[in-house]
Amino acid sequence: MRRLLLAGLIAFAVLPAAAVTPPASGAPTSTPLDLEPIMANPDWIGHPVEMPYWSVDGRSIYYSLKRDGSPVQDLYRVDAASGQSTKLDPAAMAQAEGPAVFDRTHRHAAYVMHGDVFVVDVSTGRRTQVTRTPQEKSSPQFSADGRALQFRDDNDWYSYDLVSGVTSPAAVLKFANDPQAKKADELGDLQLRLFKTLRDIKADKQALKDEDKALDAADPGRAPAPFFLGDKATAVDTELSPDGRWLLVVTAPKDHDDGKAPVVNHYVTESGYTEPKEARTYVGHNDPARQSLLLLDLREHQSYPLATDDLPGIKDDPLRALRSQTVAALEKDGKSDEAKALKAPDVRGVRVVGSPEDGGGGGIAWSDDGSHLAVQVRAIDNKDRWIANVDFSQHKLVNQQRLTDEAWINWNFNDFGWLKDSRTLWYLSEHTGYSQLYSKSLDGKATALTSGKFEVSHPLLSDDGQWFYVRTNQVAPYSYDVYRLPAKGGALTRVTQYQGMDDFKLSPDGRQLAVLHSSPYIFPQLAVQPSAGGEGHDLTNTIKPAYTAHAWIAPKIVEIPSSHGAGVIYAKYYGPADETEAAKRPAVFFVHGAGYLQNVTLSSSYYFREQMFNNLLVQQGYVVLDMDYRASEGYGRAWRTAIYRHMGHPELEDLLDGKAWLVKNHAVDPQRVGIYGGSYGGFMTEIALLRAPGEFAAGAALRPVSDWTSYNDDYTSDILNEPQLDPESYKISSPIEYADQLRAPLLIEHGLIDDNVMASDSIRLYQRFIELHKKNFWISLYPLERHSFVHADDWHDEYRRIDELFETYLKSPSN
Repeated sequence: MRRLLLAGLIAFAVLPAAAVTPPASGAPTSTPLDLEPIMANPDWIGHPVEMPYWSVDGRSIYYSLKRDGSPVQDLYRVDAASGQSTKLDPAAMAQAEGPAVFDRTHRHAAYVMHGDVFVVDVSTGRRTQVTRTPQEKSSPQFSADGRALQFRDDNDWYSYDLVSGVTSPAAVLKFANDPQAKKADELGDLQLRLFKTLRDIKADKQALKDEDKALDAADPGRAPAPFFLGDKATAVDTELSPDGRWLLVVTAPKDHDDGKAPVVNHYVTESGYTEPKEARTYVGHNDPARQSLLLLDLREHQSYPLATDDLPGIKDDPLRALRSQTVAALEKDGKSDEAKALKAPDVRGVRVVGSPEDGGGGGIAWSDDGSHLAVQVRAIDNKDRWIANVDFSQHKLVNQQRLTDEAWINWNFNDFGWLKDSRTLWYLSEHTGYSQLYSKSLDGKATALTSGKFEVSHPLLSDDGQWFYVRTNQVAPYSYDVYRLPAKGGALTRVTQYQGMDDFKLSPDGRQLAVLHSSPYIFPQLAVQPSAGGEGHDLTNTIKPAYTAHAWIAPKIVEIPSSHGAGVIYAKYYGPADETEAAKRPAVFFVHGAGYLQNVTLSSSYYFREQMFNNLLVQQGYVVLDMDYRASEGYGRAWRTAIYRHMGHPELEDLLDGKAWLVKNHAVDPQRVGIYGGSYGGFMTEIALLRAPGEFAAGAALRPVSDWTSYNDDYTSDILNEPQLDPESYKISSPIEYADQLRAPLLIEHGLIDDNVMASDSIRLYQRFIELHKKNFWISLYPLERHSFVHADDWHDEYRRIDELFETYLKSPSN
């Protein structure tokens, strides 16, 4: 249910800009739409440009496109000056570059390509292959002194000497007990006291061990001695300091029990047999594993645990009042064992923000010279986030910033790092209610580098350390562009003028930006422009003429007043060009998924099929409204957390305000309003029909969450807490609890092998309707679909049923 990526939407690739021809007429056409092309395999539309990055010399930009008729992504290289694109064949791919990192002087660059590490002499262009192994390498970085290239293989780090060409492990980690570290006991002490020979043997072993240690210290060419880290833990993440002195290891208990996993049955299989497969566990069935931090001194071969016990507030219970209430109720009902299980921990467990088990993204930051280390951790209950540096002399964490949220810490806006002075931290925080950029010296106070009621994201510090480049929606919540500001603070200046800016990359010399930008009917395209601002030029046009030739309805962004004190609700309105006719018309709400997702923007939408379907609905006489209800991204912390402990309630208020606005401003018949959406949008469709019976005439819920106790822990427990602790939140937030209120026709559609929102969610609600003797409810199951549908036949069948539902129950005033 987290924000979905655009990757995977398009199944075919097309030629670059130079090969695309415009429609012969030069003007859009108004050919009537039908479901066949809208729900067909989208190769006829075109493809988003994906994953752009600069070449080492800064003259070209690489990017990826899906190949026609295949899931394969082809790699292209486009000249940044001329715009000439070249699709790389296998031979050219072998010589292609990957996203590069540079040493401090920009004399050398390094990248990973085809899973192996390469280093380039920037002045000559000479490329050296560092590794040739079947294992995937990652995270190349140059040492602080520029003499070595460091990289990782899973959680193991290696160092490549640029002069000698020798590669050696930076550290050897063994998650086992040291075979030579036997604990003394009374019997062993007696043996050594009685037998001189045993004492001599022990002394000889120690002498050899001391000699090896002395040789290791004197000869950097020797392989390092292993660190034995015990057999009770496993590595989650590791990060090597640029100076090669330290390694931070994030561990988790090896025997952690995630809880029982439900099974998803695959009925249509190549084997012909039903194949059961485990899915993710349910919320409340065991907390995520606690993580621990271990600092390894690679020079002295010592290890130091970094305790989190002294972080401010770590021993507080942010759910104390709720816990007391629930415990009292359990004890009153004679459930003392359940009450005892809810006892608050003495010290709350933490996880490193952005660690692989936490969703990725990087919660560990070394300064460029390796002299300082910062770690970002969050409490498992996700009510606190800390950024702490490491005191190497005391081997302890020193808190630098604590962010507390009585609801939950945002999944986004957790970027942080060091300025080029290697002494000052920068970070994003929702401290003011909106994500803003801050800096803080280790012994000073935090300074706000940006401020305002808009969101700052994607912070990128230029290699010279002079500028931050960020993505913001400062002009309007729905309009995004690149801005920049001095790294030490100053004016926030707009750099791009696209309004639908999706991502950007700074050129190696810092003078140009490669920008991905899009618009409502145009998938992300690549452009280049000066990094200080000014005119840019497009490098790609990957959308096909058959698609661009149609006269698509430009969605109108509207502001709908909230009658519940929420201010303005932004929405996209789809309607006919001429609304002068007086007759009342039907309307349809499309509800976006993911909850925390922004769909009302000037960029292209993840929901490109739904957008075309909305055009079809307008053609058939409906008007359509697509709202960024409360919980949506882009509007600040209060908008995001409005749903805390009562999902579906503020959002429904917003939808009802949207309906009232349509009735007042667009001649909509209040008795002929339908609603549809997928995932969180499917959940909201069910909530709308079950919690506001009579307001919506029909609804289609696609892959909906019908009972939040069946969803996962990471998403659900943040918003509703654990079900054992906060059962009332789950009860008032789950559609299945309102099943007796079904009045309007409801169509449920679900992928049968969905391992995100499992089909059992919809089947259980269906059974409730049966037992309640309800009418006009249907379920359509798709045996070969997961959460995100990928097969054109299933897309067509799904939306044919939705179209027929609305045609039957919304079209005629008599219904």
